[in-house]
Amino acid sequence: MAELSAEVCFASPSRQALIAVTVIQGTSIRAAVMQSLLPTMFPEYDFSGLPCGIFGQAVDADHAVQAGDRIEVYRPLINDPKQRRRNRAGR
Repeated sequence: MAELSAEVCFASPSRQALIAVTVIQGTSIRAAVMQSLLPTMFPEYDFSGLPCGIFGQAVDADHAVQAGDRIEVYRPLINDPKQRRRNRAGR
């Protein structure tokens, strides 16, 4: 099987990381994230359940990695923008 190169990125409120990974063709996005250094760099987050995307488009965690993908891991929102607008409008 062929190997593919991709990038995995994540940002916390205080720091960010962009990590190059090499995976076997057919590897899922979730597996690529778990194989990267992100889980050890950000131990306060559970990367097994965080949503992921490729170049800003949300995808399922079992989506296969393609060569050159930038896999983005999205952390939970601190404030939901819709709820924040509702709260402002209610005041």
